[in-house]
Amino acid sequence: MTSHDTPKQPLDVPAPDTFNHDRFKKSMRIVHDLGGQDGGPITQEERTSEQWEVNTFAICECLSWRGVWTNVEKLRRATDLGEKYLAVPYSGRWLLAATRALVDRQHITLTELTEKTEEVKKRYEQKSPR
Repeated sequence: MTSHDTPKQPLDVPAPDTFNHDRFKKSMRIVHDLGGQDGGPITQEERTSEQWEVNTFAICECLSWRGVWTNVEKLRRATDLGEKYLAVPYSGRWLLAATRALVDRQHITLTELTEKTEEVKKRYEQKSPR
């Protein structure tokens, strides 16, 4: 076999005897993991949970008790939200994770979820003073 028959590797692939640690670290980093980086100041404040946050916690616990998901899966699903992880509040992450678990396991369909969401929005708009 001659050298011109050997397939060429793409330029960004490191040689087999080298390992690019920085590239590996960047590829393994997930959005919520600061990994020693400065995440900015943390404000510590006393606050009471809003009702939707309490309800979300109860729903997530009931899903665990009923065997829909395990606590490990709950944590994984919350961290697997990608960029949404930083865009929603703490309890919102659990709510999104629970929603995905219910749809993925076919306990509800996306159509049912969309219809129920619209129903709740309308009910909320009727209650809210303008």
